Amino acid sequence: MWPESSDTPKALRTGLTTGCCATACCVAAAKKLFTGHSLKKVEVLLPKGALVQLDIDSVLLQGTVVRAATIKDAGDDPDATHGATVFVELAFIQEAGVHFLAAQGVGTVTRSGLPLDVGEPAINPVPRKMMREHLESLAKQYKYTGGFSVSVGVEDGENIALKTMNPRLGILGGLSILGTTGIVRPFSCAAYIASIHQGIDVAKSNGIKHIAATTGNASEAAIQTHYDLPDMALIEMGDFVGAVLKHVKKGEAQDPKLMKISFCGGFGKMTKLAAGNMDLNSRASSIDLHVLSDIAKAQGANDALVERIRLANTSTQALSLCQAENIPLGNTICQYALAFARHWIPEHIELDVLAIDRKGNFVGYAKSDAAIDNKKTGE
Repeated sequence: MWPESSDTPKALRTGLTTGCCATACCVAAAKKLFTGHSLKKVEVLLPKGALVQLDIDSVLLQGTVVRAATIKDAGDDPDATHGATVFVELAFIQEAGVHFLAAQGVGTVTRSGLPLDVGEPAINPVPRKMMREHLESLAKQYKYTGGFSVSVGVEDGENIALKTMNPRLGILGGLSILGTTGIVRPFSCAAYIASIHQGIDVAKSNGIKHIAATTGNASEAAIQTHYDLPDMALIEMGDFVGAVLKHVKKGEAQDPKLMKISFCGGFGKMTKLAAGNMDLNSRASSIDLHVLSDIAKAQGANDALVERIRLANTSTQALSLCQAENIPLGNTICQYALAFARHWIPEHIELDVLAIDRKGNFVGYAKSDAAIDNKKTGE
């Protein structure tokens, strides 16, 4: 049985990124090559100057290569790689410098638009810098003038990657080694937001002019069918609409390439966007049924309907009540959402907002004065 949880609130634990884990493995492997000793703990200097200690799970000498591994602890963040074994296979080479390779479970970049060239192992710039600096420091300490071959891997990374956006980003064969600070902050979902940004950049770099940002699988299926969009044009933003709005605003100011953006999500999520929320998760924003009733009243709802909306259990029920009375609540919510998004999206980009119900039917649309027929597209 699971132990009972404490009634006393506790601070959420931070964790460490895959990049930090890989750096610790580099240090442990290099120490083994230089001294013959297998370390149980390793100290890593983070980009902002803090020192952290990581436990080393194993250090194995295999001929001229040392394999060092650690178990990633993401703290209290719901991270797909929490508990995964991150490892490095390190060897001395004659060529100067640090040369990175993808070992089992780490992917390879196959599309432009990422911070790495096509064909490179998916080890992001900051983790590379951390590993390089720690290895160079050890080389100086032990008066070593050669170079290092660093193969970074994650056990079962190929399967874990299927839970991430890597396949859509064109990172094939496994995970990315990520991290900008070395620290995973609980519920910051920094890796997910980074994937949203990369998805937009990859689409632009590969000539996609129309992207669609969606809140989930049903909305993604609906918008893809409606516009016949390629997979690369689909940005699964989840609740992080703010990540899309801010990145598009910044990116288009520097490199304008997009011509159209569609936002598509469940009706409840779109009501939150209409209210000006940048995070659509229930922990960050809520649906105000009183506001929905006021909107319905402005659209012609009588007093009895207005009161029923105020007493509704969910936004879906409020929408159904309006649909029964031919009150265009869905379209109006999308119009408000469109107006909010337009504050961020540059004027040269065509913009529309679509809302669906739980069956995949379109129940709201906004784009100038256009209208859309309800259409079932499936989950």
